[in-house]
This record gives sequence, structure tokens and C-alpha cells, in this order.
Amino acid sequence: MTDPRAPSPELETIQTKLANGALDEAGTLIDKLLVEFASDPNLAYLSALRYRLSGNAPKALQTLTDLTTRFPDMARAHQEMALNCLSINLPQKALEAAEAAVALDGSLLASWELLAPLHQRFAPEKKGITEQQIAFLKSLPQELRTVMSYLSQNQLNDAERLCKYFLRDNKTHAEGMRLLSEVLTRKNILDEAQFLLETLHQLEPDNVAAAIQLFHVMMRRQRFHSAYDLAAALWQQQPQDDDQIKKAYAAACFAVGQTEEAEQLYQQLRQTHPRDHHIPISQGHIYNSNGDKAAAIAAFQESSAIKPDHGDAYWSLANTKSYRFDDTQIAQMKALEQSAAVGSVDRIQICFALGKALEDGEQFDAAFEYYARGNALKLPTTHFNPTQLSKRVTAQIDVCTQELFERLGATGTDAPDPIFIVGLPRAGSTLLEQILASHSQVDGTMELHNILDLAKRLRGRDEAGATEPRYPKILGELDTPLFTQFGEQFIEQTRVYRGDAPFFIDKMPNNFFHIGLIKLILPNAKIIDARRHPMSCCFSGYKQLWGEGQEFSYGLTEIGSYYKQYTQLMAHWDAVLPNFVLRVHHEDVVDDLEGQVKRVLAFCGLPFEEACLNFHQTERTIRTPSAEQVRQPIYRSGLDQWRHFEHHLGPLKSALGDEILSTYGVT
Repeated sequence: MTDPRAPSPELETIQTKLANGALDEAGTLIDKLLVEFASDPNLAYLSALRYRLSGNAPKALQTLTDLTTRFPDMARAHQEMALNCLSINLPQKALEAAEAAVALDGSLLASWELLAPLHQRFAPEKKGITEQQIAFLKSLPQELRTVMSYLSQNQLNDAERLCKYFLRDNKTHAEGMRLLSEVLTRKNILDEAQFLLETLHQLEPDNVAAAIQLFHVMMRRQRFHSAYDLAAALWQQQPQDDDQIKKAYAAACFAVGQTEEAEQLYQQLRQTHPRDHHIPISQGHIYNSNGDKAAAIAAFQESSAIKPDHGDAYWSLANTKSYRFDDTQIAQMKALEQSAAVGSVDRIQICFALGKALEDGEQFDAAFEYYARGNALKLPTTHFNPTQLSKRVTAQIDVCTQELFERLGATGTDAPDPIFIVGLPRAGSTLLEQILASHSQVDGTMELHNILDLAKRLRGRDEAGATEPRYPKILGELDTPLFTQFGEQFIEQTRVYRGDAPFFIDKMPNNFFHIGLIKLILPNAKIIDARRHPMSCCFSGYKQLWGEGQEFSYGLTEIGSYYKQYTQLMAHWDAVLPNFVLRVHHEDVVDDLEGQVKRVLAFCGLPFEEACLNFHQTERTIRTPSAEQVRQPIYRSGLDQWRHFEHHLGPLKSALGDEILSTYGVT
């Protein structure tokens, strides 16, 4: 098959000829290459440039119209279109093209300079911002403008390489640090991005752009209280009519449970920005978490009315789990999913929403087609590494042996406060949390990152050439008083999430990796493993579009392999730490709610309370996709939903393996 892209050396030759005015020679080479590489966007761009430099703007615009239709994200093509429009006195079209260019690549100084007189003429309210951006870009070294361009094209490795090269000689350059943190954020190296931004915030506390970027990294890492502290400080220090800060503070308030203040702030923002389609989404999530389903649905519908191709509005409606799309809405979503103008993120969200809509309509094959399409689009954007997963599980099994625990003996703090609920998402953990949080002696919190953070600190940076990771190996090398210190730190650091109850829940599912660590620092903690039928659990996860994390779920093979290794590791913990973990099967809770509630409470050392059976009446904020289900009495309807799709799930069955499936009667 012929490579659709022309060779880089020949493109560089064309660029040189055009720059030197050898237009005929450049044109001959372009025409020759177009015979073989007609679909190459860079070759088409150079062809348009050739026409403009030759004085043939109409031909250039014809080429650029085709190019921007095929490659709408090519910022330089929009900039070239603006230049051609100006040359034949089409200022309004030039304005549209230049604005499209800078929206795609904010580093295009030439486009901003084109916009300055156009904004003065047609949109004077934008003139000040444009002039500020021109001055800002001119103040930057060329290397950083190139980094910005790389970022706009998602060339992250090139951006990282050039940014680090620049910072080698300019270690505390504010924009260099900020841009490198942006690269790291996009590469999902969030801890390093946060460290870099925290350093920049200390150096330049008045740098609002850097502070807002730090806030968003903290929110992505679900360090909600740290994000709240930062947003609250900005809210106090900066003018309170700064909507960027107001939005950050509103999001932080919701994240830490201050829902009334968040709701008020979003109402204010809605009044000042009635056409901002993101604000109703934020409002809808607040309503949904508080159990006001009707208000949530209305807010999500308002978002789609403002921007009909906003994928998040459709997915948010689907993610209420009870909303039903009508035929007109389904047809509209199908048309949007096929539209070349819809962005990749919106397309993914629409695919998952269509899957849910068609499943509700019992069109199971069509539903699976959209679930599969959404997952196929999402998986390449994730950072899931099955090899690393296998190494992590093997390391825990090899290091955390019965001999290790016997040799270390009694360690950690005696505090019995935490109740950990671990397992896979969609395994019934939110239901168990709601049952326990209905008890008068237990506080429900959220998915806390403290254990994961401790494990990451212990892991540190593995030395180059190391044959095994530093953690969990280091557990056998630490002085035992450190385990007590770590346990006490956990209790202290998690107080901010708690109320006055003597016990609290940490529902971070990924803590199943670190049960050995938990045993060493919190030997009196209780751990509950929420387990669900593997086909039901995995397919439910596959159908879910997560806000953050759970990147193993976007492929049938990937999620099946993850489930298999999770059960392998849990079997290891059962063997080396007998009776430390209580396994609760979701199907058993559905079949015998009272019996399982009493079993769980007895394991936790709690007296029986009737409120735990009436968990659906407990009023509390719930931010997981299961929010609506746990506000209803137990129901069986979802247990075997995967059966409708079974003939599509061969890769999942293969990944799980006969040993697991035979236990559940699946062939």
C-alpha cells in the first residue's frame, strides 16, 4: 500500500524553493508529488502557498477549502486562508479563518497580528485581548512558541524534548515551567506536573494562569481538598468578578461537598454566561449527586439545546441510568456521530450515549456496535499498560508472603477507624458503601487517594536497570516504627473527609493492590472485597465512560485480563492474610439483603441497625455512576443484562479464562 504522506526531505526542498522565490521549480515538484501523495495535508498546504505567492488567490482558496474540510484541525491552513482572503478583500472571511487558526494554535503570531486590525474594525471588544496575546507571544523565546505549536498538534514528545532543552539553561522561566507541566499533564504524568506547578506557584504566587493550571491538575488527581484550598485562596485574593476563578471555586466547592455554595456560584455564572454550555453540565452533576433527578435532566437538556453537538450533554443524560432517549434524539445523535465536524471527545461521548439509548430500546446488537465504537476510539487515548499491570501483581505476590508478615510481626497503629471497600468498578461497591454509611457509627467519604499516594512515595523513582520495582520490595527493608508512623499519618490526613462517627469508609477500588501495605500500617482496619459475576462486572465497566481513570475498561480483552489478575491477587491475600478481607458477592446482597447486611456489620464490629436495610432513604451526596441505583430498593434487573450481548463477548470470555468462568457456570 502506498504511503499517503510525501517524504519529509522533499517537502523541505519545496519549502526552501518557495522561500527563495523559485516558484516554478517548487510548483513542478509539488505537481509531481501530488500524483502519488494526493492525500498529504502538508503537500496540499504547500500547494496553496505556491498559488498565493504566484498571485492566484482563488486557486489557493479552492485548495485550502478542500484541505480544511479534510483536516479541520490544521491551524496553518486556516491562517493561510486568512491571508488569501485579505489579498482579495474578503475581510469577514479572513476574520473567521484567523480566529479558527488561533483557536487551534494559540502560538500563531502571524494570525494574531492579522486579527488586530480586523478586531478593531469588526469586533472592538476583542481588540484588547488580541493585543495582549501579541505582546505575550513576542515576549517569549522562539523555542517556547514552537513548544506551544507542538502542543497544539499534540506532538507531545517533541514538545517535551524542546521544553526540557530550553529549561536546562532557563530553570525558573515561568512560561517554560508552565508549558512543561502542560506536556506532563497530557502524558498523564500528573504527579510531576503538580510538583512543577507547585514550585512555580511558590516562585510566582500572583501568576493566576499557573495557579489555575495547578488547580486543574489537583482536580484530575482527585486531590479535592488541596484544590479547594487553592481555589479558595484565589477567590479571596483576586477580583471576584473573574469568572475563570469563580468556575474553579465552584467546582472545588462541589468536590468537597459544599454543594449549596457550588449551586449558588453556578447560578450566578449561568446568569452572566447564558450561552455557556458547560455550566448546565456542572449544575446537572450537582443535582444528580443530591438525588434531584428531574433538575439534573433539565440541566443536561439545556446544555444540548445551547450546543447541539456537545457530547457531554448526551452522555450525562445517559449516565443518569434512568433517562430514556426518544427516537428523534437517537436519530440526532446518530447524525452527529457521523458528522466530520464533531470532535473526537464529543464523538466518544455520543457513542456511549447511543449504546445506552439503544440498549434501553432492546436493540442490543446496534447498542453493542456503538459501545464497541466508543471504546475503540477511547482506548488509544489511555495510558493502560497490561505488561506493567502484570509486573505489579507479580511483585506483590512475590514480596508480600506469609513469611514477611510473620517476620515483621505486629506493626502499625491500633486505630480501627477505616473500613476499606476494594474491588473493580461496577461490582457493587457503591451499594455496600451506602449500606454502611447509613449506620450511625460510620461516615461515608469518597474514593481516597492516601494509600495510593503512600505506595507511590515508597515506590519513588526506580533506578535505571533495576530488575524489580522498589515497592513493594521496600516493605521488607523498612524499620518497623515507620509502619506506625504511616498509619498515624493516614488517620490524621483523612480526618478532613470525616464527620464525627468513629468509623469511616475509604472506597478507593484500586486499594486491592495494597492490602499488604494496609495490613502493616493499619492492622485493625477492615477490608471488604466487593465481588460481582465476572461477565456482568466487566461488561458493565466496558459500557461506562469514566470521568477519570479505570483505563483498563476500554477493551474486552483488557478488562477481562484485569479482572483475572485482580482475582489472582485477592486469592493471594486470602492465603497470606486469612480472615483480613471479607468477600461480599453482589448477587448475594441482592438475594439476601438482611443476611448480608448483618454479615458485613458483624465483620466490622458494628451492631445491627435497621437504617442499613433502608439504605435508599439515606440522604448524602453520591458522585459515582451508581448514584441513582443506590437511592432505590434492591432490584435484580441488571444482574443478567450481559446475556443480551453474550455473542459479542468472546474476547472477554477468552481473557477471563475457563477457570474463572466455570466457577460462575459460564461456558
